[in-house]
Amino acid sequence: MSTSQGGEDLLNFKKQLFFIVLGFIILLFLIKLDYYVFFSYNNYLYLFGVILLVAVLFFGSVRNGTKGWFDLFGFGFQPVELIKFILIAFLAKYFSLVPISKEPIRHLVITGVGTLVFIFLVLLQPDLGSALILFAIWLIMIIFAGFPKRYLLAILGFFVVIAGISWGLFLKDYQKQRVLTFFGPLSSVSVEQDYNVRQAIIAVGSGRLMGQGLGFGSQSQLRFLPEAKNDFIFAVIAEELGFVGCFLILFFFGLIFYRLLRSLPKITNDFGIFFILGATGLIFIEMFINIGMNMGLLPVIGIGLPFLSYGGSAMVSKLIIIGVSLSIIARAKIKSY
Repeated sequence: MSTSQGGEDLLNFKKQLFFIVLGFIILLFLIKLDYYVFFSYNNYLYLFGVILLVAVLFFGSVRNGTKGWFDLFGFGFQPVELIKFILIAFLAKYFSLVPISKEPIRHLVITGVGTLVFIFLVLLQPDLGSALILFAIWLIMIIFAGFPKRYLLAILGFFVVIAGISWGLFLKDYQKQRVLTFFGPLSSVSVEQDYNVRQAIIAVGSGRLMGQGLGFGSQSQLRFLPEAKNDFIFAVIAEELGFVGCFLILFFFGLIFYRLLRSLPKITNDFGIFFILGATGLIFIEMFINIGMNMGLLPVIGIGLPFLSYGGSAMVSKLIIIGVSLSIIARAKIKSY
């Protein structure tokens, strides 16, 4: 966040700090908690997720055209961030209980319908970016589950057909424009629509090796770059900390992936294995999309950079996922001795 944009940013900083502290408290609690509770009460957890998404459609508040937040005591809570954790747990339990080689179509349909319920409710908000992330979680999990390649190709073909239908019937004009901007972000045809992408690319390029200094990025500090604390936080990092800052960010993400994946051979519980694979996949795909958005390589779909973008719901949700993952790893180490 900016260091020179006054009281509003200071308030946002305090809110984010509160959620970071809250998230770490929950993380420490989850490390001590036996993760298998999420296996045992998985059906109730899934039902809770459905209730949250239905409730937000009736009682939620609208932000940026999306009715996807609860306002609680001056704080905003976005249920879809928690749904990502619930979906990973749901799929991890299912794939840990069934042999994929037997009746693969049945398993594909059951998990697909379970995922589609969440996606449908999220699209009603409407939140296309989060819906795509939920689809990506399911796709990643079925790849890890070992479905034959012909099923994956069929799913991708089905996705293309649905995308085409959605383009003509459901997508709003601003969502279509984001996709069109992806194919020509530097064109002179739609300056207003691709303004965010243009400013992000300028910010990334101006950082060079060492950056302009923390709090001295012209694009972010002078507010040329909208949503600097959310969607385009990576562009701010690149501008103010340069290539060195970007390298450190990618290094720490790589360290997270390495620590999570290195633990897999020690875990004998299939639910734990699938959960960690899903957690790693979620963090990676959100990181990949956000950085791609900031560099003009992917359409802007409103996906933040995990652990760095402003957003209390996302921060707490990711720390919950890490907490459960660490609980799985800790109990695997105890059993290995």
